[in-house]
Order: sequence, then C-alpha cells, then structure tokens
Amino acid sequence: MTEVLETEALETAVLDAAVLETPTMREALNLIDRGLSDASDRSLVSAVEFTDLLLDVRSILVRIDSASHAN
Repeated sequence: MTEVLETEALETAVLDAAVLETPTMREALNLIDRGLSDASDRSLVSAVEFTDLLLDVRSILVRIDSASHAN
C-alpha cells in the first residue's frame, strides 16, 4: 500500500508544471528521448540496454522525489 501511495505522489510531482521545468526533469526526459530514439533505429534492443535505461531514469526520478521531500 505504501508503494502505491509513493507512486501516486511521484506521479503528481512529475505532472506538476514547476517540476517539469527543473533541470533534473529535463535530464530525465532527454534521457528517455535518446533511449527511445536509439531503440527505434533498431529492430531489437537487448534487455541489458533497456534495463540500463530504466535504472538511469529511476535514479533521476529518485533525485526529484528526494528534492521535493526536502522542500
């Protein structure tokens, strides 16, 4: 149950326009865009590459979440 609440709080923070303007959020969005662009150029993407992308995005989102709790 706590995990669901944390996910909802993070989704709310991500959708907040002020958060979207932060450098960290732009970094996450750029990372996602680059990963999607690289993947769309190929017919097959390895699980390792996909996992690396997800871990990178997760680490950025954790920084956003930590910063929002600090404020």
